[in-house]
Amino acid sequence: QGQLVESGGGLVQPGGSLRLSCAASGGTLDYYAIGWFRQAPGKEREGVSCISSRGASTYYADSVKGRFTISRDNAENTVYLQMNSLKPEDTAVYYCAADRDYRALVAGRGPDYWGQGTQVTVSS
Repeated sequence: QGQLVESGGGLVQPGGSLRLSCAASGGTLDYYAIGWFRQAPGKEREGVSCISSRGASTYYADSVKGRFTISRDNAENTVYLQMNSLKPEDTAVYYCAADRDYRALVAGRGPDYWGQGTQVTVSS
């Protein structure tokens, strides 16, 4: 059974950048749409960004448009989330998720698999 493993989180000052990675262990991401979700303390989980299995379609939440970029390298079996111009309100645990249905993932239904999460803290 494959699993998703996130990395790249950490502490960064406002205006800084981080790149999150989501890698598949024991399986392939080739046939899966991948999404990034986040959950801050006391708040509901929200969708941040999604990418279709071949990378042809992407989705961004309004709160991150123009600042975050999602990409994938199927040869490396990894999906990335480049986060620039970070704000304190971006502080959350970030999770990657996989689903064969891109539209369902964008809608927040499912998904088939979740990673364990990585903490992102934006603070001076």
